[in-house]
Amino acid sequence: MTRAASPTAPIGVFDSGLGGLTVARAVLRQLPNESLVYVGDSARVPYGPKSPDTVRRYALQIGEWLVEQGVKCVVVACNTATAHALEALQAALPVPVIGVITPGARAAVRTTTHGAVGVIATSGTIASGAYVKALRVAAQGTDIPLAVQAVACPLFVPLVEEGWVEHPATRLIVQQYLAPLRAQAVDTLVLGCTHYPLLRDVIADEMGATVALIDSAEETAVDVVRVLSESNRLAPDHGTPVHRFVSSDAPHHFLVLGSRFLGRPLNHVEHHVFT
Repeated sequence: MTRAASPTAPIGVFDSGLGGLTVARAVLRQLPNESLVYVGDSARVPYGPKSPDTVRRYALQIGEWLVEQGVKCVVVACNTATAHALEALQAALPVPVIGVITPGARAAVRTTTHGAVGVIATSGTIASGAYVKALRVAAQGTDIPLAVQAVACPLFVPLVEEGWVEHPATRLIVQQYLAPLRAQAVDTLVLGCTHYPLLRDVIADEMGATVALIDSAEETAVDVVRVLSESNRLAPDHGTPVHRFVSSDAPHHFLVLGSRFLGRPLNHVEHHVFT
């Protein structure tokens, strides 16, 4: 049962680490009056290699904690957690829960010109098949002859966190990973990991100007706007939003790197251990 929440209550966002800050960034850009509580589960990152049961357990711990903090909705800003835990979170939590996969899939189906859609993500997300399933669901009722090519790009996350966005080695790795997608002449490419928007320029250079890139972070923020609007929970124009950032490990590391993902300075990161 959905709990009634004040429009001034914060939005909860969580990820396995720093990458979900790109989703928080998109949410704050589209909803500048909103308060936000962001959790990065840095102690247990990465989620990708872990079992679905373990990811669900982690996600439920964080989701329940966010509800205890008084959030009015929860955004699962992690593709792996969305793939394995979204339904469990929606069943367990008394607030709306929004994942990052379906919004990106819908946008890709709206955008594709001849049905050739590529997806790049972590190994765990690709192995789950969640994007392929979401794309096929989004294409139902259309006349789009959907052909999906999914490619795991596991090295993208450490390259981004190392700050090697424009490094020559990064360009070589991008070329290698994206070669199958170029060979299949995809016209639309979903950036299926929250780290990948930071590599957008390099990916765009490699794929060419005719390939549309779908940023799941931006599309998820659109969904947050819709859900809060439909439930009359948008924050009022007056008031000062409060943003909290929480890390389950190494908050100083989070503080140093977080501003790169969020696009604005971070002044303080709380430490909370999930057990």
